[in-house]
Amino acid sequence: MCPHLLEGVLNTVAKKWSVLIVGTLANHGLLRFTELQSRLGPISPKTLAARLTDLGRAGLVARRAHAEIPPRVEYRLTTAGREFWRSATPLVAWAAMRDHP
Repeated sequence: MCPHLLEGVLNTVAKKWSVLIVGTLANHGLLRFTELQSRLGPISPKTLAARLTDLGRAGLVARRAHAEIPPRVEYRLTTAGREFWRSATPLVAWAAMRDHP
């Protein structure tokens, strides 16, 4: 298997907050922007918006805007995002073992 296939995905998910965003959406499902921000902790709205855009372009996160006032936007993992998280879960477990031997 060619390691270059991973490069595009890793360039997106290696950015600060990206894996936490994917993991939070995997654990909590559909979330509004402010709900996601509050679950993540000290992330600025600008950074969260940028990461959601990156993850959306990578096909991992879907954005749904409702035509109502005030505007309501929800985010969820796509099928590819859920597949990525399932693939990343063993890596998360490995990292946890290294942190707490």
